Amino acid sequence: MELPKELKYTDEHEWVLVEDNVATIGITDYAQGELGDIVFVELPSVDDEIKQADPFGTIEAVKAVSDLFSPVSGKIVGVNEMLEDQPEIINASPYDEGWMIKVELSDVSELDSLLSADDYKQQIS
Repeated sequence: MELPKELKYTDEHEWVLVEDNVATIGITDYAQGELGDIVFVELPSVDDEIKQADPFGTIEAVKAVSDLFSPVSGKIVGVNEMLEDQPEIINASPYDEGWMIKVELSDVSELDSLLSADDYKQQIS
């Protein structure tokens, strides 16, 4: 199982990569493995506002439907439209091609409440 050290993580199995005040968000390798084959993803639209810990979409796998929870607050500035037709990309590449949304951060201090790779690893073991 892959857990990139440069990312931050949530208790709900989302990851965050911050570059120039924009957070790229997806689900972890652990989460996609637990869900199994992903068949559908519902994501918000560009310009939507989201709040930390609130649901921003849903992910549907063969065995479950789960809410996606935002690790940060801000405005959506990008949505991975490839996932609409190819949600299985999340299974194959959760940290690269399988990213879900990009968010312009409204409160950088929220990142302090997220987990490090080591903390997340402890939580899921």
